[in-house]
Amino acid sequence: QVQLVESGGGLVQAGGSLRLRCTTSGLTFSNNAMGWFRQAPGKEREALLCIRLTGTSAYYEDSVRGRFTISRDNAKNSVYLQMNNLKPEDTAMYFCAASSPSCSGSARDYYVWGQGTQVTVSS
Repeated sequence: QVQLVESGGGLVQAGGSLRLRCTTSGLTFSNNAMGWFRQAPGKEREALLCIRLTGTSAYYEDSVRGRFTISRDNAKNSVYLQMNNLKPEDTAMYFCAASSPSCSGSARDYYVWGQGTQVTVSS
């Protein structure tokens, strides 16, 4: 059974940092590009970043460029989202997802999703 589990969310003040982790099981992690998405209440789910099999990353949301970075550890079957200088508008549920084999900015190209972890940024 393929499973993705996000962790690391929480409440943080504006300007603070959080590191999200997505742990996977049941799939060949090294064969999958991994993406991070978020969804705020009343808004559509939006793609943030994706990390390719090679370890290079793609940004899909300009508002996080320079503040968020994505990384992966194939030995731990995990992908990370480092979020710095957080802003109240970053408040959302954050999801990781797997895509094989390429990155994409479209949610429909990802075949398995985690349940999400809530990030709340206070002003």
